[in-house]
Amino acid sequence: MTDHLLIEQSDRVLTLSMHRPDKKNALTRAMYSAMAEAINAAQCDDSIRAVIIQGSNSCFTSGNDVADFISVPPSGPDSPVYHFLKAICHAQKPLIAAVNGPAVGVGTTLLLHCDLVYVGEKARLKMPFVNLGLCPEAGSSFLLPRLLGHLRAAELLLLGEEVSGARAAEIGLANKALTDGDAVHQAARQAALKLAALPPNSVRLSKQLIKEGVTRQAELVMEREGEYFAELLAGPEAREALTAFMEKRPAVFI
Repeated sequence: MTDHLLIEQSDRVLTLSMHRPDKKNALTRAMYSAMAEAINAAQCDDSIRAVIIQGSNSCFTSGNDVADFISVPPSGPDSPVYHFLKAICHAQKPLIAAVNGPAVGVGTTLLLHCDLVYVGEKARLKMPFVNLGLCPEAGSSFLLPRLLGHLRAAELLLLGEEVSGARAAEIGLANKALTDGDAVHQAARQAALKLAALPPNSVRLSKQLIKEGVTRQAELVMEREGEYFAELLAGPEAREALTAFMEKRPAVFI
């Protein structure tokens, strides 16, 4: 384990498990860096043919560690979070997510870059960026309307509505919703093993064709989101929202 990240490789599958149970797998800069490095390294490793990203049976991730986030805000293209987002955006090998419990903020937007997503029926997906005085990230303002249509994307991104795992599978945010955490991880593992047994060049090129025209646009949008995000993060609305969150009180916007 390194930086609250369990890294395991077997049967040509790399599994990255977020492991910070005392903080509901809240993501730190170190965790972002470790995941980015592992995913990037996997692209050049012929012994790896698929990558699984998962949390525990009770929690995927509660999103950014707010204290870490406030003390050292993301600094654009050189920030660990941006390195991670670029890694999942440009990954040539299949990315598979296994999601149980909360998947907040980037915990949901990262799923838009995965090729297969399996969720627990009671998983809770939420992107409360506007609620925190911020804006969407990870290219989600482009990818989500493309996937779900404008109206449903607006529910999730403007209102910050939470959806269950069952609902996520129903509207197309996930491939399948399963009854419990073990079943979710098993489904992701079985899918990864199936992919690992297929001709690797065929898989790689097929993924490239599926995402061709999307990846570049997503990266351009991600860059623009990052500029707005940094601007908003330095502003009074985000400061009030994040302070209220830390103090466990309602935010007041004047």
